[in-house]
Amino acid sequence: MTQPDRILCDAARLTAHITSLADQIASAHHSDIPLRLIGVRSRGVPIAERIAHELTTRLGIAIPVGAVDITLYRDDLTGSGRWPVLRGTDVPFDVEDAEIVLVDDVLYTGRTIRAAMNAVCDLGRPASVKLAVLVDRGGRELPIHPDYVGMRVEVSPTAIVRVHVAPHDIDEGIFQIERPKQARK
Repeated sequence: MTQPDRILCDAARLTAHITSLADQIASAHHSDIPLRLIGVRSRGVPIAERIAHELTTRLGIAIPVGAVDITLYRDDLTGSGRWPVLRGTDVPFDVEDAEIVLVDDVLYTGRTIRAAMNAVCDLGRPASVKLAVLVDRGGRELPIHPDYVGMRVEVSPTAIVRVHVAPHDIDEGIFQIERPKQARK
């Protein structure tokens, strides 16, 4: 990994932000509609699992978690020149008439979330789709707005905000890395 230029959040604060997301979702949830979380691969999935654990404690019901792979829904797929790596969508529940909360690590341009919404809607018609992000860094290119936010940061357009979360990473936290202008997530 490239060394971070700035630590935005340590492991303890990352956990506090996940707890805050669960609190926000629990307070907005209508109990008559089934609640389902779908994490955007890859780091959105373990974040969704941790939020679901917190929600189960607060709401007293098990909250199922699925995973969506947006690779084939990306609008920049043809320009990469490489074969896409598919990790698979795994949504082991019906999305029809459910309250779906898409969970991702960082919200930037909105293109990842647009792709995730397309993937979810291919599975059925949810009652609603909400968005929970651990980090909102601004810089939208599409009219996408998060419903639940762990933290907001202001970084330069050339910066990368990288979330490290178990089991993908050993050192949990949120980091800023400066890149040349052409690099973007």
